[in-house]
Amino acid sequence: MARSPDPTSTATTTTEIGRAAESRALSHLETAGLVLLTRNYRCRAGEIDLVMLDPEPQVLVLVEVRSRSRRDYGQAAATIGFVKQRRCSLAARHLLLTRRDLRRLPARFDVVAIDPSPQPGGAPVVTWIRNAFVLC
Repeated sequence: MARSPDPTSTATTTTEIGRAAESRALSHLETAGLVLLTRNYRCRAGEIDLVMLDPEPQVLVLVEVRSRSRRDYGQAAATIGFVKQRRCSLAARHLLLTRRDLRRLPARFDVVAIDPSPQPGGAPVVTWIRNAFVLC
């Protein structure tokens, strides 16, 4: 008797890929001097992948991480449409309502896009887009 595929195996793989992309993005941003405040901030309205502090100008940086595993689906940064921006904005509003200590800081939305290498077997290409979008 043939076994049916496990419906959670794809979700687990997708989750693991997402976590790996977030870890890569976090490492990239920390190398640039940003400090992690919160990872995967969630509320009913949406999620912010990384909440960071840019210490030099004292700016709250709300980061959306996007990744692609294949080049034929387009670039990762292109997947952030209005609906995703709106959900990030709503989550940011919730974060600022619940964290008084962060309200005093100017904030910006950044995107870290991780795309496959153009060279077979090469390292993924990490693109950091500062001020990628504004609060909707």
